[in-house]
Amino acid sequence: MTTILITGANRGLGLEFCKQYAQDDWNVIACCREPKNAVELTALATEFSNISVFALDVADLGQIENLAKQLDNTAIDVLLNNAGIYGDVSGRGFGNLDYEQWQKNMTVNVFAPVKMTEVFLPHLKLGKAKTVVAMSSLMGSIADNTSGASILYRSSKSALNAAMKSVAIDKHHEGIAVLILHPGWVKTDMGGSNAPMEIPESITKMRETIANFTLEKSGEFLNYNGKTLPW
Repeated sequence: MTTILITGANRGLGLEFCKQYAQDDWNVIACCREPKNAVELTALATEFSNISVFALDVADLGQIENLAKQLDNTAIDVLLNNAGIYGDVSGRGFGNLDYEQWQKNMTVNVFAPVKMTEVFLPHLKLGKAKTVVAMSSLMGSIADNTSGASILYRSSKSALNAAMKSVAIDKHHEGIAVLILHPGWVKTDMGGSNAPMEIPESITKMRETIANFTLEKSGEFLNYNGKTLPW
């Protein structure tokens, strides 16, 4: 059975990824900070026996290491680094930046995906697809930034893009494909109610992009529909 590990699996995009992959008979390793409070994910895992739920706070790099040891010798085909935070709030823009929150953004949005890729590399090598997906954002594109603001979020996603591009180059010879992916503007807690796209549509299209991704494309920054995005 094909296996995917998903972080931030308890809500929004992560929860829908779990649902759709489970429906297609994938083995889903769903990770979230507090499984006991993840009502929807727990219900989904009850409905689908191919979903396993694990506690993981990606902000704690030690927990990431422990989970990798717990899943030792488990083949993982797709590592989906979905967990992320926004961080920027009204009134805390340039001139009044929250540097403690900025550090949290960097830990969750950059350090964690890279750490996940490091420690789960042996698991990916046991799998067939050997694909790492880093959930990024068009807001991480420097070329696309024409409106400013959102310094914490933008900078963390730009850093994620740079880091995962390097990982793609460094691990290409080992057959590891790295996809840097933008989900589109989606109706989630982060995207807001004005977003034009519903969660299931975004996930369906991203799954198609992931399925069609090859080692030759490793390191590319793609939209949910597979189109190349500017750095």
